[in-house]
This record gives sequence, structure tokens and C-alpha cells, in this order.
Amino acid sequence: MRVLCLLIAVSAAFAQSRLSPGIQPFESFQDRVIALQHIRVIDGTGAPARDDETVIIDNGKITAVGPVGSVQLPTDMRTMDLSGNTMFPGLIGMHEHLFYPSGEGIPLYTEQAFSAPRLYLAAGVTTMRTAGSLEPYTDLNVKAEIDSQKMPGPKIDATGPYIQGPGGYSIQMPVLTSPEATRRLVNYWVQAGATSFKAYMNISHEALAEAIRTVHEHKLKITGHLCSVGFTEAAELGIDDLEHGLLVDTEFDPGKTKNVCPSQRETMDTIAHLDLQNAQVQKMIHLLVDQHVAITSTLAVFEAFIPGRPPIEQRVLDAMSPVAAESYLEAKERVTISASSARAEYLKKEMDFERAFVARGGLLIAGCDPTGNGGALPGFGDQRNLELLVEAGFTPEEAIRIYTLNGATYEGISDRVGTIASGKQADVVVVEGNPAEHINDVERVKYVFKNGVAYDPAKLIASVRGSVGIH
Repeated sequence: MRVLCLLIAVSAAFAQSRLSPGIQPFESFQDRVIALQHIRVIDGTGAPARDDETVIIDNGKITAVGPVGSVQLPTDMRTMDLSGNTMFPGLIGMHEHLFYPSGEGIPLYTEQAFSAPRLYLAAGVTTMRTAGSLEPYTDLNVKAEIDSQKMPGPKIDATGPYIQGPGGYSIQMPVLTSPEATRRLVNYWVQAGATSFKAYMNISHEALAEAIRTVHEHKLKITGHLCSVGFTEAAELGIDDLEHGLLVDTEFDPGKTKNVCPSQRETMDTIAHLDLQNAQVQKMIHLLVDQHVAITSTLAVFEAFIPGRPPIEQRVLDAMSPVAAESYLEAKERVTISASSARAEYLKKEMDFERAFVARGGLLIAGCDPTGNGGALPGFGDQRNLELLVEAGFTPEEAIRIYTLNGATYEGISDRVGTIASGKQADVVVVEGNPAEHINDVERVKYVFKNGVAYDPAKLIASVRGSVGIH
């Protein structure tokens, strides 16, 4: 019995040591006052990149930005020559999760409290919204650990449990059968510390209305991945954000009935043949913009269902457990060649919609949604999403704005983060190369600064090797 207790104690201590090692092992250097010189700056506003800049970081703040020679450097400050490197604001991922598909075809998800925060940070995500939680207590406790610097990871806007009605596909979600049950759930999780909420596919019109009303009473925001309720209907109810874009909007299905979620196949067929210049589509876009409803782009998770896309990356497979890697590769093999053209057109339709939404003045934000077939890993999927936004027709600077300033604007924190400017928090990413010319250079992360602390992405990634899919 004493041996058993000792083993349990040692196992618990080991688990705790892995989860909470503090941040020091992952720092690139411990200087808190530093001048980064001869660096290219993409400032997050959408403006063209500026070459040969100096950026001064002083105890968590950006205190000066300007051309080399125009910024006075204190004599005792550490300086670094970063010629050939580019700085942009830390990414603000707006559709992220701390769980990962692990049911090998069954809708079951495993919490990734250990690996996900490290991968997000390593890829340059310094702020994230969970956009739906299956283990909200875990998410809130991870947020507290990160905030107290007991473990590395991004700042977290933690959503409460999914606000879901009967008929959902995951047994890990609550089932809300009335507006009253919805109100109780929201009120409870606000008191527990949730800072935002997400409605899900089978929510009824009446329950969604109550969820929006209750969340807004607490001066918080609510987003939705909807199906039983269309975008126009949700916008009229006052929702703040809609996930995934046109590809999940069911209001154009000819047979759509109130509070009923049509089949995914029906929605895909409808969207595939939908003309974006259709008066009903244009009316929906105008309503979203006029009502200040944001759209969250999640192109990376949709791309995974197109044969040959994305290319298989060794860094992705290395991060996965052997079982997760095998499951992902098998899922890619199951994507049939015959569906290639239709799925590619489906993705292009979403890209065209997102450009039209932005052109009309809509607030487009972005996240990778690490679900689907498991290929869009935390952080890595966000980098891929940036590349896909450029493929969609945005300039690299515009794509970075979507992932930085736009996210900060939605979160109400643009006075602190989202752009590179004097007085802002030092949440910035340094990459080798020039993403303004080659967007894939966003994957070549050299340093990630969060609150002025410089993290080493290689150390963070090495620490989770073989972990994704386990914890």
C-alpha cells in the first residue's frame, strides 16, 4: 500500500512538473530592455512593410519605433542586429481550442492542456479565444496558470461550454432544451470566470435569443457556429460574431425550416451553386456589416478536406503522437479524388465571400479551429490560415491585419495590442525572411515576445514532441 501511494505521489509530481515548469526554460534570453535594429516591420495596420527599423522593448512595452538612426538608444541597452528578419504583431487567434480530435472517426475530443498552449505560442499566437470549450474548468485553470507565469502559452479569452440544443454529435457537449436552461448555463459560467460564449449548431432560435440577451447583460460577447439558425436570423437577434463564414450558413437551403439543421451535404450543394451577387446574399452581407457582426475565417480546417492539401509537413507529424499521426494520414487517404474539384471550389467560394465581406466594410477575424481531420494543429494551423488568406486575394499586410488588429478590435484590446506602435504591449513575432514578399516565411519564427518576454519557438515545439493527441 505504501509503495502504491508513493507511485501515485511520484506520478502526480511528474505530471505537475511537466504541466507547470514556469516560463524560464523556454526563454530565448532574459533581457527585458532591448533594441531590435535593422528589422523589417509589418505593423498590423495593413500598411506596407517598412525596412530598416529600430524597435525598443522596455519591460513589456514597446517604447519606440522608427527608422534606424532616428531612435536614440540608451548606452547600456542590449542591441540586436536583425537584418533580414521581419517583425509583426503577435497573432490573435479567434477560433482556437485546447482540445483535439482523438476518437479515430468518433466525435470524441481530448483536452490538450499541455501541448496546445505551447504550440500556439511557438507559432506566434500571443492571444487566443477558445471559441467553444469541452472542459471549461480545465481551460480556465490553464488560463490562470499562464497568467501567473507558471506555464507558457498565449493570453486566453475563455469561452464557456458550447451552447447547444438536442441532437448534437458530440457527447461532451451540454444539451439545452429551453431558453431558461440557456440562461442558467450562461450565468453560472460567467460567475466561474468565462469571458465569452459560443452557440452551436443545434441551438433553437428561442434559446439563441436568450443566450445573446444574457451574455450581453454581462457585457460579454457571443459567437456562433450555427446551422439550425441562419446568419441573417442570428444577426437580427444581435449575435456578435459568426464562425466559418458562408460555408456553414444554411439560410439559402431551399428546404430550410425554422430550428432545424439541414444535412451538411444539402448545405454544401447549395453553397456550391450559390452566386455571391445574388440579392439575398448581398442583403445578408450588408446586414452583417451594418449590425457590426464579425466573421471568423477558418480556411485551414476546410482546406484539409481537399486531396493533396495541405502538403504533409514533418513538423506536424513530429508533434503528434504515433496514433494521432496514423489517424491523420489515414483520414487524408480517405479524401477521394472524385471530390477534389467540388471541395476546391467550395473553399474558393468561401475565400470569395470573405473578400466581399471585407470590401463591404466587414470585420474579418481568423483562427485555425484545430478539429476536422486533425491536420490543422494549434499554431501551425494559424500560420497556414495566414497563407490561405493571401491565396484568397488579400495582401500579406492585409492578412496580418486580419490576424492582429482586427482580432484586437473585436476583443476590445486594440489600445494595448494588435499593432506595433510606441506604448503598446510588446506582443510581437520575429520571423526570418520577408512575409510581405513570401507569406510562407511566417512559419520561420525566430522569437515570440509576449509582454516583452522573448520565447524560443524551437524549445517550445521540442517540449511537446509526440504529445498532440495525448495531452
